[in-house]
Amino acid sequence: MDLKTSLAVSASGLRAQSLRMRVIAENLANQDSVARTAGGDPYRRRVVSFQAEVDRANGGTAVKISSVDADKTAFTKVYMPGSPAADAQGYVLKPNVNPLLEAADMKDAQRSYEADLNAIEAAKNLTMRTIDLLK
Repeated sequence: MDLKTSLAVSASGLRAQSLRMRVIAENLANQDSVARTAGGDPYRRRVVSFQAEVDRANGGTAVKISSVDADKTAFTKVYMPGSPAADAQGYVLKPNVNPLLEAADMKDAQRSYEADLNAIEAAKNLTMRTIDLLK
């Protein structure tokens, strides 16, 4: 794999993990967002899906964001009869965001991002060593 291909593959990983971290941050920011109307649905957690994409021009396999979908897990009900978002029985639906799961996903995304940065740095160092040998 040449320098251009390795940089393109690592850059695609950086873009994918960056979007993943933004979606996770959005999930965490909305973990307490309830519905605006009585009995309505609250914020629904979003999940990023990736897929491998072969670039036939340079022979590398890049990361492509296939979708950002809503998580279909159930909402939790909390009894809060005084809330404007409460249904007729006094229950409020809370978002399906689990802060522990989001923290684990964020750590995984961060490590993947760092791995891509390290790959770019290694490619840069190899290029610099090659240039030094040619002097």
